[in-house]
Amino acid sequence: VKKFYAPHIRTVRNNGFICSLKQIPFCCFQVTLEEVNSQIALEYGQAMTVKVLKADGEMMPIVVVQNATVLDLKKAIRRFMELKQQREGGVKYISWRYVWRTYHLVFQGEKLEDDTMRLKDYGIRNRDEVTFMKQLRKK
Repeated sequence: VKKFYAPHIRTVRNNGFICSLKQIPFCCFQVTLEEVNSQIALEYGQAMTVKVLKADGEMMPIVVVQNATVLDLKKAIRRFMELKQQREGGVKYISWRYVWRTYHLVFQGEKLEDDTMRLKDYGIRNRDEVTFMKQLRKK
């Protein structure tokens, strides 16, 4: 993963286009190229931000491409959490297999169960909120 250090820079110039990096956490001033590309895609309308609300009230701004699937969203959540752990420390390992067996994503009361279905098909648009909920046990 390529990183660059930008303690005082809050904008990136790409072919004369300036975009703001408001959603990238600057706690350690380490920004990955992937995060910069995501912000540029947002500015050009090629990506959208999905706000994922965790049970503890934390809001995770997840950037995915416009035609992303549920699986793409899950991978982006995983990447977001990995970067957060690297920057803040904490838990070294998360079993994502366990996470997706135990929790599911919900949008307006509907579970996002089909990983191949596009977010648009569920009606999810830019800046919509998806909830990260614990699954009820099946007997």
